[in-house]
Amino acid sequence: MRSFAFIRWFFIFSLICGLTDAQVTLPRIFSNHMVLQQEIPVPLWGWATKGEKIQVSFNGQTLSARADNNGRWKVTLAPMKAGGPFEMTIRGKNTLTLHDILIGEVWICSGQSNMEFPLSQVKDGANEVASANYPRIRLFTVPKKMSTLPLNDLDDGKWDLCTPETAAGFSAAGYFFGRHLHHELNVPVGLINSSWGGTIVETWMSREAAMADPDLSEWLASVGTLDLEKAQAESVRKIAEWYQNLDKNDKGLNERWFAAEYDDASWKEMNLPCLWETDYLPDYDGVVWFRKEFILSEEDALGESTLELGPIDDSDFSFINGISVGSTINKYNVPRIYKVSAGVLRKGKNVISVRVIDTGGGGGMWGEKNQMFLQLASGKKIDLSGIWKFAPSFEGRPPQQTFSGPNSYPTLLYNAMIHPIIPYAIKGAIWYQGESNAGRAEQYRRLFPALIADWRNKWNEGNFPFLYVQLANFMAPDKEPAESAWAELREAQTMTLSVPNTGMACIIDIGEANDIHPKNKQDVGKRLALAGLKVAYNTDIVYSGPLYQSYQTEGNKIRISFSNIGSGLMAKDKYGYVKGFAIAGEDKKFVWAQAFIDGNTVVVYSPSVQKPVAVRYAWGNNPDDANLYNKEGLPAVPFRTDNWKMITAGKK
Repeated sequence: MRSFAFIRWFFIFSLICGLTDAQVTLPRIFSNHMVLQQEIPVPLWGWATKGEKIQVSFNGQTLSARADNNGRWKVTLAPMKAGGPFEMTIRGKNTLTLHDILIGEVWICSGQSNMEFPLSQVKDGANEVASANYPRIRLFTVPKKMSTLPLNDLDDGKWDLCTPETAAGFSAAGYFFGRHLHHELNVPVGLINSSWGGTIVETWMSREAAMADPDLSEWLASVGTLDLEKAQAESVRKIAEWYQNLDKNDKGLNERWFAAEYDDASWKEMNLPCLWETDYLPDYDGVVWFRKEFILSEEDALGESTLELGPIDDSDFSFINGISVGSTINKYNVPRIYKVSAGVLRKGKNVISVRVIDTGGGGGMWGEKNQMFLQLASGKKIDLSGIWKFAPSFEGRPPQQTFSGPNSYPTLLYNAMIHPIIPYAIKGAIWYQGESNAGRAEQYRRLFPALIADWRNKWNEGNFPFLYVQLANFMAPDKEPAESAWAELREAQTMTLSVPNTGMACIIDIGEANDIHPKNKQDVGKRLALAGLKVAYNTDIVYSGPLYQSYQTEGNKIRISFSNIGSGLMAKDKYGYVKGFAIAGEDKKFVWAQAFIDGNTVVVYSPSVQKPVAVRYAWGNNPDDANLYNKEGLPAVPFRTDNWKMITAGKK
């Protein structure tokens, strides 16, 4: 019995010791296939048993450290030249070995949906994905997560070689940026994508930075006491309740607007595809029904068919002849493709009915014309773009929640998606964000530079290069000069160029009126890379379009001077006309202006303004006619010469 008792207690003692004898571990940001930043000190850290001695061997360096009272250890590798692959060994009470490590250039890619936008969905996406085979470009995607407190590690994530399979879902802007650098620098490139669609700048800031801002400190004060899981559960419950009430109150459902025999003669018409806010239903959120008739022969009505409607913002329930053929919930950027069973179509008149639910922002069937068609079993394809009947049936959006996601409080994404990878050595950051802050553009003048300073402070690498994308043109073009929150946000981004070691990619010429996500991410990445080659690598290139410098009044004209003119100014117009300018007198009423290039300046005037005092260029949500460039093909940055009161002034 004594022997049995001894064995039993020995087993328990060993188990207790095993629980307290922690294995040497690394954060997920360190894995096989990673890229380490060249030519600067490279921190490496992890966890082990308190007091445990750790030895790291890599590329001819051997370093030692002891785990502190919290079990954390850290070593710093001396600067290294680009190269590889190498192997790394970390020894403690256990041994870890990492393989296929490269040394090169490492960049953080962050922001909202236009940074998140995947390679597979870009212009010519299939060919771009198929050619994305670059074994010396490595990709890491930070998993989406929120936290009220800074986290020490990620839940998941690993470094992958850039292949068609891994690149397809990776940030397109990040990929094209990295690919251009890889070609120009001929060194390995590591890209860390930490982005989340629809997010505001505040959620990417640390608590210290947010508390230093007068507008954010009070908002943030309660986040420390927030029960994140409980708040999320309550948010889900309320949203589900709203959708239940929506179905009860939707006139279209109650009156069976999806039925083939329903009389829609009184409905208005909409030319699809488009977002309905552009010309038809400004500021409308809720439910809109669409109907379209088409005629089939007996032969064409036979067999299975496929209904394609392109992406629909946000949700849809689609019917043919009163029969449900498919639905997609809360996926604004996913093309709708629904199989239609044999027997649904019929000889003669057929009716497609689509119930669209938009809970905020743009709404409707907004893709490309060639994405809207009915593919028949007979081989014929019926074009469904063009005129549809429509009728709103319920206006409203889900109630604002105390907690509704990463924008509920500052710091939530910094804590969970940035803090865990600090201080991983980087060359710099690229940033594509601002759409969600456009309504508070004046405030963004302060918040965006604060974020840059915050990240630089936390990484402790000095003023590392910070490159960003200016908002593209979007929404319906203005028929007359108008105020614009998006223009004011672009101005805030331009003003941020005063922060040292920053660069901006202007994309005022590649946006899409009906899509907040331009599919031309190739030029986004290239222009970011041009800025990077200049700002980060001191390459002697023209990296930006013309940037407003000063103006001079000359009688009834105003002469504008620019920097970054490269080898000269040019207008992209068959006849050389310069477009996109507006001019105003002391009454502050802008009118469209005439303009011409005179050497390295532009002269602006209007017969209706004899005493001009201010000029604006490409000022609006979608200045689609702006056509001033330098001869290197880079667009002039939107600007205004006045400092008159902003429409976003005081918005918090």
